[in-house]
Amino acid sequence: MPPIVETTSGRVRGAAEPRVLAFRGIPYANPPRRFRAAEPVTPWAGVRDATAYGAQASQLIFNFLDPALANDPAIEPSRDFHRGVEEVPVPYSEDCLFLNVWTASVTGSRPVMVWLHGGGFASGSGSWGWWAGDDLAANQDVVVVNLNHRLNIFGFLSLDELGGPAAGLSANTGMGDILLALRWVRDNIARFGGDPNNVTIFGQSGGGMKVTTLLAMPAAQGLFHRAIAQSGPLLRAVPRARATAVAERALAHLGLNRSQLAALDSVPTQALLSAFAAANEGGPGVLRQYAPVIDGTTLPADPFHQAAPPTAAGIPLLIGATSEEVTSLQGFRDPAIFNLTEADLPPRLAGFCGISEAEATELVAAYRAARPGVSAAKLYAAIASDRQFGHGSVVEAELQSAHAPVFAYRLTWQSPVRGGRMGAPHNLCLPLVFGRDRAPGVTGTGTAHHALAGAMQTAWAAFARTGNPGWAAFDTATRATKIFDSSCTVIHDPARAERLAQAALPPRL
Repeated sequence: MPPIVETTSGRVRGAAEPRVLAFRGIPYANPPRRFRAAEPVTPWAGVRDATAYGAQASQLIFNFLDPALANDPAIEPSRDFHRGVEEVPVPYSEDCLFLNVWTASVTGSRPVMVWLHGGGFASGSGSWGWWAGDDLAANQDVVVVNLNHRLNIFGFLSLDELGGPAAGLSANTGMGDILLALRWVRDNIARFGGDPNNVTIFGQSGGGMKVTTLLAMPAAQGLFHRAIAQSGPLLRAVPRARATAVAERALAHLGLNRSQLAALDSVPTQALLSAFAAANEGGPGVLRQYAPVIDGTTLPADPFHQAAPPTAAGIPLLIGATSEEVTSLQGFRDPAIFNLTEADLPPRLAGFCGISEAEATELVAAYRAARPGVSAAKLYAAIASDRQFGHGSVVEAELQSAHAPVFAYRLTWQSPVRGGRMGAPHNLCLPLVFGRDRAPGVTGTGTAHHALAGAMQTAWAAFARTGNPGWAAFDTATRATKIFDSSCTVIHDPARAERLAQAALPPRL
């Protein structure tokens, strides 16, 4: 019989699936007013159906999901890699504040794992198949929650310096949505068989950055007890001046000025997305613009710049990255990265890393010494991946280890897809944690990764259950790091020379 659960807002009817009970599309807030803090959902009468996903946040559609590009052969490699991302079509809407719950039973008291989706701060959805929670919940006896929240211009337009507060407009509304969802979890998850006193937030890529941001938000204290950041360190937030400048450009794109903020309520959704697109967020060489901003209140300071935030004291952290993140992030739009020569490396890395060619040459030498037989393409992937994700994860681990247990990992298993040239790409960790065959375009369709998936999923659940994934904690003396590969082991201070070379570079902004 389909399960019915009484929440603080009303009753919901989920679905009894083969291995779990699933509740989809539960509203945790009222439909949000633009650029304003969300409000808890108004209670409803009767029983609300919770068997279908709620709308996903308004966003620019990824090319591999865009129906207009369905027959474009240039998109086919990316579409193949991302197989399984969207299992069912879900509409886009500004009314998107919904969450989903997977649980083995509505009785008991299980660890709770709240997933924050990737896509930077611009795109993505809790409805995507790569992180459906059924397999993780069933195999590991945990309760999995994921959610939608406002993104891009809708969630991260900062008008604080342009009269926003006087007009009732808030910064960081996308992060505020997540806080409201976490409060819903605190108040309701016991009715779904979860323990509200044992909540782990976890996320990958932009989701990992959201996890890191929550560690630095005073209002998030007490709403979670452990944190996992997969390929998503965030040492610095968007400076207020940069956020204000991009907001001014967005207003100008819309034909508005700071005295016309009230008009934002009536601007068509697509016009706002056009203003966001004009900023070229995520484009090569473009500093992050639409993301958490230091506003002095919801986010008082950079999350992990020079020290861990005091709000993160005592929160165990599991953090790491893959070894070739950039192959999937850059390779589909620029396949030339797979055919680089030694002569290509210094200028290419100088541009990507924001350093001189002389500094890039030294960086190449440091990596080459430890990898004498590796191709120029593999060397580029390793250096650029460390610059974008790997080294920041190490820095975040260093800082957090000063006042909480930290567990570091590195995923190095080489995927066989696309002739093996992807290495361990961005997103590889997702099917290894959520279900080994969720993303065949990433892992391949064979069974070579199955044991590794079992090891990673078990470790993540153990961390959620106890605060320890099963290996020695990281500290700046021993630097214990779990290497996830065909054979898993713990190494102390892996790739030390490369780490020191990255540490000598100017910080990423």
